[in-house]
Amino acid sequence: MFENLNWWEIGALLLVALLIFGDRLPAVISDGLRMLRNLRNMARNATGDLSRELGTDIQLEDLHPKAFIRKHLLSEEDEQAIRKPLEGTFEKLRSDLTDVRREVDDVAASADIRSSSGSTASTSGTGSDVTPAGRRAFDADAT
Repeated sequence: MFENLNWWEIGALLLVALLIFGDRLPAVISDGLRMLRNLRNMARNATGDLSRELGTDIQLEDLHPKAFIRKHLLSEEDEQAIRKPLEGTFEKLRSDLTDVRREVDDVAASADIRSSSGSTASTSGTGSDVTPAGRRAFDADAT
């Protein structure tokens, strides 16, 4: 909870709390802790009541609407029927991205000066290895 604060900041907060509450500081701390315990008990009781009413075992994490619907309202067949069209789309997207990555790797490998014929300038002046004066050659490994 206080991982962002260093010891000086925590000490300053305690000093400010002592100045504001004075002699009542221990009572305020105990009231705050009691309130926190009561809130935890209320949440635990609410999940227990929901579990009894629905006839299933509900954890606090299951109260998220998506998780609740997936776990308690959808049957296995319904969930598979929903997933089937999405899985086909996902696999097609994955194969397309794999093809794009392969093409990018091929372009990067062909543009790499070091892997070409070994010289950085061609004698005819028309080769792909020629770089204009004052400009650095593209280095795929540097990016």
